[in-house]
Amino acid sequence: MKQLTKAEEDIMQILWDLQEGNVATIIDYFPDPKPAYNTVSTIVRILESKGFVGYRKEGRGHTYFPLVQKADYSNESINKLVDGYFQGSFKSMVSFFMKNNNVNIQDLEAILKEINKEEK
Repeated sequence: MKQLTKAEEDIMQILWDLQEGNVATIIDYFPDPKPAYNTVSTIVRILESKGFVGYRKEGRGHTYFPLVQKADYSNESINKLVDGYFQGSFKSMVSFFMKNNNVNIQDLEAILKEINKEEK
Protein backbone atom coordinates (compact mmCIF):
# COMPACT_ATOMS: atom_id res chain seq x y z
CA MET A 1 0.00 0.00 0.00
CA LYS A 2 1.32 3.42 -0.92
CA GLN A 3 2.05 6.07 1.68
CA LEU A 4 0.01 9.24 1.57
CA THR A 5 1.22 12.82 1.78
CA LYS A 6 -0.09 15.02 4.60
CA ALA A 7 -2.59 16.69 2.24
CA GLU A 8 -3.79 13.31 0.94
CA GLU A 9 -4.15 12.01 4.50
CA ASP A 10 -6.17 15.09 5.48
CA ILE A 11 -8.66 14.39 2.70
CA MET A 12 -8.78 10.68 3.48
CA GLN A 13 -9.54 11.46 7.14
CA ILE A 14 -12.51 13.53 5.98
CA LEU A 15 -13.71 10.84 3.57
CA TRP A 16 -13.38 8.16 6.25
CA ASP A 17 -15.56 10.30 8.51
CA LEU A 18 -18.09 11.19 5.79
CA GLN A 19 -18.06 7.81 4.02
CA GLU A 20 -18.74 9.72 0.79
CA GLY A 21 -18.90 13.24 -0.54
CA ASN A 22 -18.22 15.54 -3.43
CA VAL A 23 -15.36 18.05 -3.52
CA ALA A 24 -17.50 20.86 -2.09
CA THR A 25 -18.57 18.68 0.84
CA ILE A 26 -14.97 17.72 1.54
CA ILE A 27 -13.94 21.39 1.52
CA ASP A 28 -16.71 22.21 4.00
CA TYR A 29 -15.06 19.90 6.55
CA PHE A 30 -11.74 21.77 6.44
CA PRO A 31 -11.12 24.50 9.01
CA ASP A 32 -10.63 28.08 7.83
CA PRO A 33 -8.82 29.05 5.73
CA LYS A 34 -10.29 26.40 3.45
CA PRO A 35 -8.23 25.01 0.57
CA ALA A 36 -9.07 25.95 -3.00
CA TYR A 37 -11.59 23.81 -4.89
CA ASN A 38 -9.02 22.96 -7.60
CA THR A 39 -6.48 21.87 -4.97
CA VAL A 40 -8.90 19.45 -3.31
CA SER A 41 -10.13 18.20 -6.67
CA THR A 42 -6.56 17.48 -7.79
CA ILE A 43 -5.70 15.65 -4.56
CA VAL A 44 -8.87 13.55 -4.76
CA ARG A 45 -7.94 12.52 -8.32
CA ILE A 46 -4.44 11.58 -7.08
CA LEU A 47 -6.05 9.47 -4.33
CA GLU A 48 -8.17 7.84 -7.01
CA SER A 49 -5.10 7.01 -9.09
CA LYS A 50 -3.41 5.52 -5.99
CA GLY A 51 -6.44 3.28 -5.41
CA PHE A 52 -7.57 4.92 -2.18
CA VAL A 53 -10.73 6.57 -3.51
CA GLY A 54 -13.50 5.50 -5.86
CA TYR A 55 -16.31 7.57 -7.30
CA ARG A 56 -19.68 7.42 -8.90
CA LYS A 57 -20.94 9.98 -11.35
CA GLU A 58 -23.86 12.08 -10.17
CA GLY A 59 -25.15 14.61 -12.66
CA ARG A 60 -22.21 16.72 -13.79
CA GLY A 61 -20.12 15.88 -10.72
CA HIS A 62 -18.71 12.95 -8.81
CA THR A 63 -19.31 11.54 -5.35
CA TYR A 64 -16.13 10.12 -3.87
CA PHE A 65 -15.82 7.34 -1.31
CA PRO A 66 -12.90 5.50 0.34
CA LEU A 67 -11.78 2.19 -1.14
CA VAL A 68 -9.21 1.65 1.62
CA GLN A 69 -10.45 1.25 5.19
CA LYS A 70 -8.96 3.54 7.82
CA ALA A 71 -7.96 0.59 10.03
CA ASP A 72 -6.08 -1.06 7.15
CA TYR A 73 -4.16 2.12 6.33
CA SER A 74 -3.43 2.78 10.02
CA ASN A 75 -2.11 -0.74 10.50
CA GLU A 76 0.11 -0.48 7.44
CA SER A 77 1.45 2.92 8.54
CA ILE A 78 2.22 1.75 12.07
CA ASN A 79 4.00 -1.33 10.77
CA LYS A 80 6.14 0.83 8.45
CA LEU A 81 6.96 3.12 11.39
CA VAL A 82 7.96 0.19 13.58
CA ASP A 83 10.01 -1.42 10.80
CA GLY A 84 11.67 1.82 9.72
CA TYR A 85 12.53 3.34 13.08
CA PHE A 86 12.45 0.49 15.60
CA GLN A 87 13.87 -2.45 13.60
CA GLY A 88 10.49 -4.18 13.66
CA SER A 89 10.30 -4.22 17.46
CA PHE A 90 7.08 -3.02 19.06
CA LYS A 91 8.86 -3.33 22.40
CA SER A 92 11.46 -0.79 21.23
CA MET A 93 8.71 1.54 20.03
CA VAL A 94 6.83 1.39 23.33
CA SER A 95 10.07 1.90 25.24
CA PHE A 96 10.88 4.93 23.08
CA PHE A 97 7.47 6.49 23.73
CA MET A 98 7.73 5.75 27.44
CA LYS A 99 11.08 7.55 27.65
CA ASN A 100 10.46 10.43 25.26
CA ASN A 101 6.79 11.28 25.61
CA ASN A 102 6.16 11.23 29.35
CA VAL A 103 4.10 8.05 29.23
CA ASN A 104 3.73 6.93 32.81
CA ILE A 105 3.13 3.48 34.26
CA GLN A 106 -0.60 4.19 34.72
CA ASP A 107 -0.90 4.92 30.99
CA LEU A 108 0.91 1.70 30.18
CA GLU A 109 -1.35 -0.28 32.53
CA ALA A 110 -4.41 1.25 30.85
CA ILE A 111 -3.04 0.22 27.45
CA LEU A 112 -2.46 -3.32 28.70
CA LYS A 113 -6.05 -3.48 30.01
CA GLU A 114 -7.34 -2.45 26.58
CA ILE A 115 -5.19 -5.09 24.91
CA ASN A 116 -6.45 -7.75 27.31
CA LYS A 117 -10.07 -6.74 26.61
CA GLU A 118 -9.47 -7.15 22.87
CA GLU A 119 -8.00 -10.63 23.34
CA LYS A 120 -11.07 -11.94 25.21
